[in-house]
Amino acid sequence: MDENEFLAERFEAHRGHLRAVAYRMLGSLSEADDAVQEAWLRLSRSDTSAVENLGGWLTTIVARVSLNMLRSRTSRREDPLDIRLPDPVVSPSEGLDPEHQALLVDSVGLAMLVVLEALEPAERLAFVLHDMFAVPFDEIATVLERSPAATRQLASRARRRVQGMNPAPATNVSHQREIVEAFLAASQDGNFEALLEVLDPDVVLRADTGATAAQVIRGARQVAGRAVFFRQFGYTSVRVLVNGAAGIVSVVDGQPRAVLGFTIAGDRIVELDILADPKRLSQLDLQITLN
Repeated sequence: MDENEFLAERFEAHRGHLRAVAYRMLGSLSEADDAVQEAWLRLSRSDTSAVENLGGWLTTIVARVSLNMLRSRTSRREDPLDIRLPDPVVSPSEGLDPEHQALLVDSVGLAMLVVLEALEPAERLAFVLHDMFAVPFDEIATVLERSPAATRQLASRARRRVQGMNPAPATNVSHQREIVEAFLAASQDGNFEALLEVLDPDVVLRADTGATAAQVIRGARQVAGRAVFFRQFGYTSVRVLVNGAAGIVSVVDGQPRAVLGFTIAGDRIVELDILADPKRLSQLDLQITLN
């Protein structure tokens, strides 16, 4: 084995971790892959003979690349309050494959990623690296070019926002499926009152069609009305896992038209995130869920 092959082998040992870091930072599977590829390019051009912790070194590189990508994305937004739905990780209903398990370590659901999208880039990096991957503040500070104390404050501020906005989801997938099935049955029957039974009074629906910023609808009656309206389009609902939780791929004529991710607390749906952007859907590997 030559030196390049040895270096590539060492990098591959860290790829799953690096992709998980980048996905939490960016909420985009394609951008996460780009960040990981950039880390490989920098590794292949660098002298790492003095690097004692290659995993830590690579994590820092991926974090810095992701931070720059986040800042660039933020600067392009016409409205800083625009909501962007993260890419869902869609798996067959039978369970996650090893690649998805590595990507979703610590069960990072869509609800959490939506909250992370609302953070400033520096806050997001400090929170993701420290609270999700236990990176010391001294190391995070070098990426942000701030003091460890300032970095700690960023993470603390992000943590308060996450705790204030992120609902505590039900973790039992079987129970989640029961609630989703009740929602589907009520939607297909046009049973408005039954929909109200499974929707939290303050439920939030986000729908990203790619045309503009995600549309946000709040309140059980409004969301129920939307669910009843869309039954006329004759979607077939394929049961899947979305970020490890019960979800749906809506299919028309054999083609995926939307991914629905549910956040369930207790016996009710508290958040419903719908990705229906054709371009982004085409970049997701959804065929495995439809076979």
